[in-house]
Amino acid sequence: MRKIIVCTFLTLDGVMQAPGNPEEDPESSFTHGGWQKPVSDDEAGAAIAGWYETSDAMLLGRKTYEIFASYWPTADPGNPFTDRMNSMHKYVASRTLTSVDWQNSTLLEGDAVEAVRELKAAEGGDIQVVGSGDLAQTLMRHDLVDEYRLTIHPVIIGTGKHLFADGAIPTALDPVSIETTKSGTTVAVYRTTGKPTYDSY
Repeated sequence: MRKIIVCTFLTLDGVMQAPGNPEEDPESSFTHGGWQKPVSDDEAGAAIAGWYETSDAMLLGRKTYEIFASYWPTADPGNPFTDRMNSMHKYVASRTLTSVDWQNSTLLEGDAVEAVRELKAAEGGDIQVVGSGDLAQTLMRHDLVDEYRLTIHPVIIGTGKHLFADGAIPTALDPVSIETTKSGTTVAVYRTTGKPTYDSY
């Protein structure tokens, strides 16, 4: 069984929107795009690069796919991520796209949840959900996420899309690894373990 792994950059207050640049996702008049680079470092970058070693595919929503497809095919070949991003298989969940042209991309047909269940059951390596907040929340609601790989950066911006939005399904997590980089970024990996338990003091 392949694992579905949600890989996301977060602010300390849980915002995942537009970490890369100001124009990345201005939805809802978001004015904090590009918040990640000033609060990241090479240790976080190395950890993120390592996350791709066990995966052979990405699962993307439409917005993230279009952002990536407009950048990576012509990105600097000296960037260590460029070849990996272009060569990995990309599965795209979208209700509006009719085709996907980026190298090694496949548009999922029919219901996205059922399509992801079929991907999990197929042979292959782990599948990373990168960005794609709406898709990630859909997968969470249907208990399809096996692991979270998060970089939590030392900045609070107060507004924006959250990975764990209102209505998130209660889920217990087992910490696989947690490290802090020199910039204060927490690099955390959690495995889902079912429903949380409750107790009192």
